[in-house]
Amino acid sequence: FGRMKPVIVVHGGAGRIFKEREEGSRAGVVRAALQGYGILKRRGSALDAVEEAVRSMEDDPHFNAGYGSVLNEKGEVEMDAIIMDGKNLDSGAVSAVKCIANPIKLARLVMEKTKHMLLTGCGAHLFAQAMGIPDTPGETLITERSRERWKKNLEPDSNPEEFQKDLGTVGAVAIDSEGNVACATSTGGLSNKLIGRVGDTACIGSGGYADNRSGATSTTGHGESIMKVVLARLILYHMEQGMSPEMAADTALDYMKTRVGGLGGVIVVNNSGEWAARFSTKQMSWATVKDDQLHYGIYAGERHTKSVDEALSSVSEGF
Repeated sequence: FGRMKPVIVVHGGAGRIFKEREEGSRAGVVRAALQGYGILKRRGSALDAVEEAVRSMEDDPHFNAGYGSVLNEKGEVEMDAIIMDGKNLDSGAVSAVKCIANPIKLARLVMEKTKHMLLTGCGAHLFAQAMGIPDTPGETLITERSRERWKKNLEPDSNPEEFQKDLGTVGAVAIDSEGNVACATSTGGLSNKLIGRVGDTACIGSGGYADNRSGATSTTGHGESIMKVVLARLILYHMEQGMSPEMAADTALDYMKTRVGGLGGVIVVNNSGEWAARFSTKQMSWATVKDDQLHYGIYAGERHTKSVDEALSSVSEGF
């Protein structure tokens, strides 16, 4: 009875990562992957590992999730998140939530403390209060950069579409030593979106999916395109047909591009611990840990490798 070797893969969003933000994005995904892997190494669950990895990126201003989320048309933060357990297909999600520091924690509570799978807007807020989650004033989730972008997009000759290329959803997938898989995804959505807009992230099968029979995936990119092709479930379908994670990811991303003109990125782990991080955008920050080796990158074809021990010592020194 051999135990599975645990694996975690994280992404910090597909799109265009501006030069001055590259280092922070790389360091952020590396930190998240190492934190999640630490849980897996201590025989923790895939579910705990993906939640912790995503929480770490929600708290990091480099990513469009939690603190640092983009602003809607009214200049407010509204966030979506999902978590899923591949063992029994349980899932919890929240959409259009405000004043919550870590939407992924709330999604986990929806999964474990209610009979429902998705709570939205003010209902999600009431539930958070009932669960004792402290209110975080909306302004404290707003970074200077998000406010600047929002203002720029309000100018009459601006093209918000141009700014949407910087799509920083965050996500994680993992397999633990018991062989269970899980996924988690969290986002602030699209800059200057309509109030109440919900993208792919909170939608099961689009923003993420996990099933022990095949694997787990978390997506990032243009939400409406991802929803049209139900991207996360499509990838698992390809793996059920016998494709490797990389092949399944590339096939699904290619379909989304040719069929609906949508770009994005995905991370995948299958039930035997093979993984992939693939994207059709210019960039996607990603990191993975398997066999005590850390791999990470941002550009197509870029892949750095370090031992976990080496990476942990450089993270504590500020990367």
